[in-house]
Amino acid sequence: MKLLLASQSPRRKELLSSLGFDFEVVKIDCEEIIPENIKIEESAAYLSDLKAEAFRNLEEGEVLLTADTVVAIDNLILGKPKDEADAFKMLQNLSGRTHQVYTGITIKTAEKTITETDVADVTLDKVSDEEITYYIQNYKPFDKAGSYGVQEWLGMAKITSLTGSYYTIMGLPTHLVYKILKESSLI
Repeated sequence: MKLLLASQSPRRKELLSSLGFDFEVVKIDCEEIIPENIKIEESAAYLSDLKAEAFRNLEEGEVLLTADTVVAIDNLILGKPKDEADAFKMLQNLSGRTHQVYTGITIKTAEKTITETDVADVTLDKVSDEEITYYIQNYKPFDKAGSYGVQEWLGMAKITSLTGSYYTIMGLPTHLVYKILKESSLI
């Protein structure tokens, strides 16, 4: 089996490596636009599957892994922030509240495609404007859905509870990846 990870995320690379897999990172170019009729809880899986479909045809023995993470609160998807002001607004919205993090994964071979989603509930303590400014200036969360990383300062200092997989919040539900690869006899 030749595992191909279609992600530039350093977190996904680290997690997949920590699972003990050897893999090659590949690039996929596709527009990540969620249709209006997609339910929030299905959006991460939709995007992950969209990426897998945009990849070239796989050869025998190749396995493609794609993933996408969506942060949601109040029936609103919080994507990656456009700039500092957008990140600030997102973090103010999450402050003192519980939100959901959905990560969809797609595992594709030449013969089949399997897509699943995992969800985690995350509660943040109140985050002051000064703390938000500190976080944005020092951690620059512009590549993260919802404008924060669970493994960074904001996550360590302000998450008061979470229900679900920590790794789902990081961007790769490692338990699902392992389970699917094992049940599909790909490992």
